[in-house]
Amino acid sequence: MGAMFRSEQMALCQLFIQPEAAYLSVSELGETGTVQFRDLNGNLNYFQRKFVNEVRRCDELERKLRYIEAEVKKDGVPIPDNLTELPRAPNPRAIIDLEAHLEKTENDILELSQNAVNLKSNYLELTELQHVLEKTQSYFTEEEANDSITKALINEEALNPAITTRGRLEFVGGVINRERVPAFERMLWRISRGNVFLRQAELDKPLEDPATGNEIYKTAFVAFFQGEQLKSRIKKVCTGFHASLYPCPTSHAERQEMLKGVRTRLEDLKLVLNQTQNHRQRVLHNVAKELPNWSIMVRKMKAIYHTLNLFNMDVSKKCLIGECWMPLADLATVQHCLTEGSRQCGSSIPSFLNVIHTDENPPTFNRTNKFTKGFQNLIDAYGVASYREANPALYTIITFPFLFGVMFGDAGHGLILTLFALAMVLKEKQIIAQKSNGEIANLFFGGRYIILLMGLFSIYSGLIYNDIFAKSVNIFGSSWRNTYTFNETQSNKALQLSPDANQNYLQYPYPLGVDPVWSLAQNKIVFQNSFKMKLSIILGVAHMIFGVCMNVVNIFYFKRYASLFLEFLPQLFFLVLLFFYMIILMFIKWILYDASSDDIGRKPGCAPSVLITFINMMLFKDAVVPADCSQYMFKGQDILQLVLLIAAVLCVPIMLFGKPLFTIFSKKINRPGKIFSNGSASQDIELQAQGVQNPGTSNDTAANEHGHEDDSFGELMIHQIIHTIEYVLSTISHTASYLRLWALSLAHSQLSEVLWNRLLRMGLGAAEGQYVNSVMLFITFAAWAFFTVVILVLMEGLSAFLHTLRLHWVEFMSKFYEGLGHPFQPFYFKTILDAEDAEE
Repeated sequence: MGAMFRSEQMALCQLFIQPEAAYLSVSELGETGTVQFRDLNGNLNYFQRKFVNEVRRCDELERKLRYIEAEVKKDGVPIPDNLTELPRAPNPRAIIDLEAHLEKTENDILELSQNAVNLKSNYLELTELQHVLEKTQSYFTEEEANDSITKALINEEALNPAITTRGRLEFVGGVINRERVPAFERMLWRISRGNVFLRQAELDKPLEDPATGNEIYKTAFVAFFQGEQLKSRIKKVCTGFHASLYPCPTSHAERQEMLKGVRTRLEDLKLVLNQTQNHRQRVLHNVAKELPNWSIMVRKMKAIYHTLNLFNMDVSKKCLIGECWMPLADLATVQHCLTEGSRQCGSSIPSFLNVIHTDENPPTFNRTNKFTKGFQNLIDAYGVASYREANPALYTIITFPFLFGVMFGDAGHGLILTLFALAMVLKEKQIIAQKSNGEIANLFFGGRYIILLMGLFSIYSGLIYNDIFAKSVNIFGSSWRNTYTFNETQSNKALQLSPDANQNYLQYPYPLGVDPVWSLAQNKIVFQNSFKMKLSIILGVAHMIFGVCMNVVNIFYFKRYASLFLEFLPQLFFLVLLFFYMIILMFIKWILYDASSDDIGRKPGCAPSVLITFINMMLFKDAVVPADCSQYMFKGQDILQLVLLIAAVLCVPIMLFGKPLFTIFSKKINRPGKIFSNGSASQDIELQAQGVQNPGTSNDTAANEHGHEDDSFGELMIHQIIHTIEYVLSTISHTASYLRLWALSLAHSQLSEVLWNRLLRMGLGAAEGQYVNSVMLFITFAAWAFFTVVILVLMEGLSAFLHTLRLHWVEFMSKFYEGLGHPFQPFYFKTILDAEDAEE
């Protein structure tokens, strides 16, 4: 948890790498994900950088891989995606072999695809010719039977094609796309002025497009006409409409002979097509097994060369120089990666790194695991912490699900959340392997541990409220005793159970939570209102005081000791003297006022309202109380309240003028000095312990960034006035904002009770002893379960989640959290691959 307390200490380092070892060294760094490189060639455009040709080679390899992948998916060949171990980036020698292998694979698939297209084109032509011969057979038979003159002319043309007579009848046959037939028919009618006799027949089965594999529907046709000029026009129209023309013999015997030959060729061609497809499938199956490895290797290569383009070449052009941010804890890992890269390439000159100092603000890096990552993401969504600032995510692990449970407050609904989250936690490996693309599903899965804790705390809060699906559970019995008779109870509905220990109440509190007898009381809502409202104020003020106290962590780390007395203590005293005092009054009221007390002034009827007492304290007013009662809970309360109020008011000018006056005064006393010291001493000690030379000292940029040392007094006062007014007003508004704990809890319990009484009891209250009772109970229970999950668990859970998030972002984190940093984004292959997969 030490890494979660504040962000890790970062160092800016220079890397000196030999050119022959640069590729392998950066590859090792990409596997570890420990450095964030800076661009040292910002003045150069992309095409002027050293490794732009290598990046282009990687782009070409990616193009080939995309083509291969498209062909594999086109044939429905499965691509394995459950790699047990990701391959490493290929070394420079293996890159050439990979390029040659991909080139050969692409050419093989191109050749197979082209051969398949040619064979399918021939198969399509033969199939169309077969349909033309079969479909037009009836047309020629009809003409031969009905028109002897036409038959004679056709026979004459078959015997001597060179003979041209004015009355010769000719024809053309072919196929055309079905959707073009109407337009094709109209065009033939227009060019021939009605002198073309067109017969057509739709093909029964769709044909396959050789290029795309899509189904196409065609129609066979035969056009009869006279004259060579009209024949030329008809062929031009067929060409314009992309109609395929096929020769068709005039005699029946020749057509039968041709049809027989076409069928034989189709059978042979089908056999060749099957063998070609089987060979293609074998090739694609072998390629599909290696495709994920090739894709990952090429993407890693491209990332490496993109990173090398951020490096600068020294004057002698014998060394690559790069700059990067890295955690101090990973210096040994980075040095090992550089050594390993030099060893793999056989370089005799080792690579090394040098820590340098800069005035730039280092990136923020919080090392997380699968449990803490979700909570850290909640904080980073508001703003990334400033460098070395106290990290709220550590405390959010407990406070966030706890405040959610206070709002949700139902053990039954919390159990549903717990089981749902527990299922995701237990099956997280299977879910991760599935790589779901659903945004909502991934959102729930990423916050599985948050949901698990929210469910557990909801169960705890539900037990405290004694609320399980809007019903109470009588585990320990009841501390109340009914002293009324049955007749008195039946005749008087307004009877009350006195909290007097001598009458109706046993002398011990309920062991856990709320006494179950409250579920039967008519004033249950009044009691819950009072209880939950006071509870929300207590939790809210405690949460805000803890947020103010977190300033001490930042003050002592950055050595801003002036802020301890001029900001932190006045803010803490202002909050404690007013609102924590109000909480103390609540506990005093619970302790002093008792129904069994002998003093009339200590009876519950004389207990003053805490809210009215606080308002009168602020307005210097006296409350109107009965004769035997007092407006104060103890002696000297009026004087104590006056002292607290004056002390709280005196804190305001200290917050307003303290820091600006101290800043101006310190600048006059010691102008070269710095008010806010830096934390570089600990960094130097750590660098020396790791054997890295520190060339000098520099100020901690996070400490100096917000010092406002160079501002004028007027600017400092404007800033401090805004800060003071915001804090004073926020103490009131933020305290009232925590009342949402009470409001959402009460709304959730009442909505759950409405569903129980108005829906489920309809099935439970059906007529007994009838078969319809079970049917009604089944239907109403199904409806109750549906609305419980959808409304009370999902919608109410989302509402409570958002309100809890607001309480942390605004009411808690605004007391100490700046969130002005920028995240540490290391060069890490896993992150790059995951981001590219998400885009795809």
